[in-house]
Amino acid sequence: MTDNEQLLELTGQIESIIYHNEQNGYTVLELNTGDSLATATGVAPMISVGEQVRLFGVFKNHPTYGAQFAFTAYERTMPDNLDGILKYLSSRTIKGIGPSTARRLVLEFGADTLNVLENEPERVAKLKGFSLKKAQEISEQLKSMLGIRELMVYLATYKITSATAVKIWKKLGNDAIARIEENPYLLCEEGLGVSFETADLMALSHDTPKDARLRVRAALSYVLRHNTYNGHTCLPQKTLTETTASLLEIEPLSCQAALEEMIDDNSLICDVIHEKEFIFLPSMYDSETYIAARIQMLLRYPAMNIGGAEEKIAAIEERDGIEYAELQKKAICEALEKGLLILTGGPGTGKTTTLNAIIRLLKENGQKVQLCAPTGRAAQRMSSVTGEEAKTIHRLLEVSYDIEDQPVFRKNERDMLNTDALIVDEVSMVDTGLMESLLRALPLSCRLILVGDSNQLPSVGPGNVLHDLIESNTIPVVTLTEIFRQSMQSLIVMNAHRIVRGETPDLRIRDNDFFFMPDRSQEHIAETVGDLCARRLKNAYGYNLLDNIQVLSPTRKGILGTYELNNRLQALINPNPSRGVKVGFYTLNEGDKVMQSRNNYDITWNRENGEFGEGVFNGDIGVMIEVNNASKVYKVRFDDRIATYDSDSVGDLELAYACTVHKSQGNEFDCVVMPMFRGAPQLMYRNLLYTAVTRAKKMLIIVGDANALQYMVENNRRILRYTGLLTFLTRE
Repeated sequence: MTDNEQLLELTGQIESIIYHNEQNGYTVLELNTGDSLATATGVAPMISVGEQVRLFGVFKNHPTYGAQFAFTAYERTMPDNLDGILKYLSSRTIKGIGPSTARRLVLEFGADTLNVLENEPERVAKLKGFSLKKAQEISEQLKSMLGIRELMVYLATYKITSATAVKIWKKLGNDAIARIEENPYLLCEEGLGVSFETADLMALSHDTPKDARLRVRAALSYVLRHNTYNGHTCLPQKTLTETTASLLEIEPLSCQAALEEMIDDNSLICDVIHEKEFIFLPSMYDSETYIAARIQMLLRYPAMNIGGAEEKIAAIEERDGIEYAELQKKAICEALEKGLLILTGGPGTGKTTTLNAIIRLLKENGQKVQLCAPTGRAAQRMSSVTGEEAKTIHRLLEVSYDIEDQPVFRKNERDMLNTDALIVDEVSMVDTGLMESLLRALPLSCRLILVGDSNQLPSVGPGNVLHDLIESNTIPVVTLTEIFRQSMQSLIVMNAHRIVRGETPDLRIRDNDFFFMPDRSQEHIAETVGDLCARRLKNAYGYNLLDNIQVLSPTRKGILGTYELNNRLQALINPNPSRGVKVGFYTLNEGDKVMQSRNNYDITWNRENGEFGEGVFNGDIGVMIEVNNASKVYKVRFDDRIATYDSDSVGDLELAYACTVHKSQGNEFDCVVMPMFRGAPQLMYRNLLYTAVTRAKKMLIIVGDANALQYMVENNRRILRYTGLLTFLTRE
């Protein structure tokens, strides 16, 4: 429903329920308006035949089912006339009551039937065929139905949706309103989908004091949860209390008292790191301590030592006519002789060649080897360079999702992976929660090889796993540093290594794969980026923005941020769309390049060979191939998969002609175009530039200010992330 559609009102009695989803409350019903029957669709948990309702929404035309009333809100009352009560009870909404029983009850109690069933089960128990237990069960069912209805009406005043109300009711039960009145901050607990700001508004509207203990406790948890989105798994105690006090506009001492209480009752965890007290959410603390313990166990009980590694390497060299560098040989030996290895290095240093040798020798020695990576693109690339099947970590662990849309992995310590060796690529992208899940599914004495580039940006999710594992000095690490001769021909490779060393890239050569186009006018830079993508690169190299080119920007905001660039590029690349859907900042049109903005395990996809599955993940890039606003069906082609979205899930998509460097992690593109300008200082640093440069496989074009580029090279400020893993790995 678009913002400019005016809500209509439809009133009547529910004649039938055509479809009802118990999990999310989505319902298709027939409404008797007095003049006609109308089909209506929307979220309506525990709605029943015979009820009088008032629906608020708009009429839509479904290509198959015709006119439908799509409602986003509704009001309801229990039926109060004999005909309505009879229809309601005859619809089998209440377990234990069918049409014949409904007639008996209405004959006995008349217009007071529903009140008697709910509040006077002892009277019902006097009827033949009703025990007191059965009458009490019917009473509880009615109370549940009325409870969720009252809850929905109550929450609607705070603009909390019906779908969210269903989640809240399932968690808090029939006394949800009383519990919320007592403590509105229950609503902003993880998984319920209500913001702290909304819960705080509810509390303050009931005259809750600013320094009330419930408010302070909720805010402390909220600040910790909010900072997981900034990559932190914990916060220094002083930072936490001062930030919370500022948020609530109270004195830090009030926060300190509440924090001590939460530590005492284990609502939060306190641990000492570098002689300072750090505060964790229990889930984050459990994840990091589990990872540390499991890594230590892998070191204590390693996989079987496969001897004769040097002889095996020499045999490959002689047979295939290749020569491995000394560090490559060291990595292969470590992988065969020890149970745990981190293999890292920049572009052109031979990670793939080394990895292929490791896989080959492991398989020749009867080892079952499995390969995985954090994203679909990374897994596809791993498959193409190794010739072996590689899965996403989520697919490897057989992900499903719970009622709160949180991932649940079937593979865990109770049902482990069936493998002798697991190789994980792009480990810099793996966050704390995903690493914990992976290690839980790892068999005892399984060989684990982690591959990544430690100079890239850390994971989007909380933690700094690869960095902490390397810095702990507890795990064998081989860092490949020698750039091979064929890679020396690439300025992308050579300049990437210059950037890592803090040296200025060579910007003078213009006949290789790395091009710099100087310009200081942001408007002119934007025009040049548009012209490169729409015309010049296509004419010169046959590249196009849908398949070969990716624009990367450090930021979303400003004339050279992704929002403005996407709108500019969309107008150039897809100027005459047939159909589109408004989503957030963008209108997504048929033919547009789009990106998935979060993991969604519920989206279905299919391939031309008939294979189908579920799940589209954060960072996946595709093309919008169908927009059907009438039926609310939207289709996106992701490489060889076609994913189908509905009106809710399409909100996960955004234009992807341009994306941030952070969003590009795990992907590689034939050609990368990057505007270079003086942006926010927190986004102008070496690791971000290095990550952008190494996304380009064949060509990189930087357009903009050489001084801004030099600033990024010289600024080696890594993003500070508060984590506990390094301490837990090295603790005696």
